[in-house]
Amino acid sequence: MDTQTQNLLIVVAMLSYAAMEWLTGRYRQTVKSTANDAKLELFMFLSLLAVAQPLALGVSGWLCTWFMPQARGAWADLPWWAMVAILLVADDFTQYLWHRASHTPLLWPLHRAHHTASYMSIRITYRNNFFYYLMMPGLWIGGVLLFLGFGAVYAGYIVVKLVVILGAHCAWRWDEPLYRIPALRPLMWVLERTISTPATHWAHHALTNADGVGHYKGNFGNLLFVWDMLLGTAHITRRYPARVGLQDDIQHGAEHWSRQMFFPVLQSQRPGSALRRGGGLGAAAEETRSDAQTQKQGRPLAGG
Repeated sequence: MDTQTQNLLIVVAMLSYAAMEWLTGRYRQTVKSTANDAKLELFMFLSLLAVAQPLALGVSGWLCTWFMPQARGAWADLPWWAMVAILLVADDFTQYLWHRASHTPLLWPLHRAHHTASYMSIRITYRNNFFYYLMMPGLWIGGVLLFLGFGAVYAGYIVVKLVVILGAHCAWRWDEPLYRIPALRPLMWVLERTISTPATHWAHHALTNADGVGHYKGNFGNLLFVWDMLLGTAHITRRYPARVGLQDDIQHGAEHWSRQMFFPVLQSQRPGSALRRGGGLGAAAEETRSDAQTQKQGRPLAGG
């Protein structure tokens, strides 16, 4: 697959999900966004496309050219299925690990923006901190694999991955009607344990874990949900949380989009904020406290 075809398919996927959000009424009913939300989502999407992704892929490719020029295209003759297997480990599994690490106090401020949305939609898919993507291992590894000759397979892999990721965040819950069809139960049983679906990923964004649906400390999978199954972080209920977002923002108000996007360069003015130097780790630890602590205290867990 060439780059032009890849980009065309990505645009088609985005427009298709957006159309379903609108035609089903889910967007109008559930997406209650502010200008602050819109700016964060738009500027992050543009910065990912124009800066973070090209920089990571380009610099890693340049480093390969500098340190191992003889290896250019060395893996180009691998069968496509071997390339896909390598990509699933080098890109998707490392992203699972990066996502999981981003829910620890140290890295939480770089991922927090993704969970401050009080709604689910394809528009929040790349809502994150600028440095979250700049530091993502999978992007840098992707540059190495492109140098080694994964071009066409990498392009196709990215399309498939994006279709799954967009679907997992989509306001239109495509898996919901499929659960009601008895004949599809075996297929859905396999599917929800293989890839990220709205039911499993919405649980990860839940405002609270107290209802048994939310699962902030798990369901980290990006393309494959298999990693959660293998590493004990999976939670499958086939239900959807009543609310998503962060309890901290409900109590104190949303952080300005620029601070969410550019922390630690820009600091929050809120005392004790996770986006404030000196108080960030403590605040992040509070926002990401364990389910046991939350339930013991009888307070809702900050969603993730």
